[in-house]
Amino acid sequence: MKVLVTGFDPFGGEPINPAIESVKRLPDTIAGAEIIKLEIPTVFNKSLNVIDEAIAKYDPDMILSVGQAGGRPDITVEKVGININDGRIPDNEGYQPIDTPIFEDGPVAYWSALPVKAMVENIKKAGIPASVSYTAGSYVCNHVLYGVRYICEHKYPGKKSGFIHIPFLTSQCLDKKGMCSMSLESIVTALTAAIETMVTVTEDIKVTGGTTH
Repeated sequence: MKVLVTGFDPFGGEPINPAIESVKRLPDTIAGAEIIKLEIPTVFNKSLNVIDEAIAKYDPDMILSVGQAGGRPDITVEKVGININDGRIPDNEGYQPIDTPIFEDGPVAYWSALPVKAMVENIKKAGIPASVSYTAGSYVCNHVLYGVRYICEHKYPGKKSGFIHIPFLTSQCLDKKGMCSMSLESIVTALTAAIETMVTVTEDIKVTGGTTH
């Protein structure tokens, strides 16, 4: 089995992105699966093109994308991606779409194809705070979550994909008083636990993971 794991380059004025830094530090093999690591640009459309090319090249069974969600206190495994681009800030090439669909012929939303709740539980068993998220925002992270599912459904049937958001690194919060953060070591531990679950669990568990707001 092969798992393609992607991480974004720095964006929004940050000198580092914990997404690609944590992906780089993952083991080369997790639960018997080969881990393929890929840096992707924080750019609408181009990010999906890079992933599409990697899927064609490596033929992974699963694709896990990782992105920074500065301000979130824990590891959040995304449940759903929505068909909208609405950039709060421009991407790394200066493009800032407003209320545009990711794919004109796509459905309103795609569910993650990964065992989201089981991944959360296994991350927590590893001693790292985690929860299910029902919004991946409307920036490039959601673009990739939704877009990879669309690509898989149309070009690579049977391949599973999903998305995890991670907090700021501790070093990113030196001038962000009161901001939540997490060590790189903890993020790597969490991602490893998540991938172990992806590889070994075929059907998600039935536990509560919802929110009231």
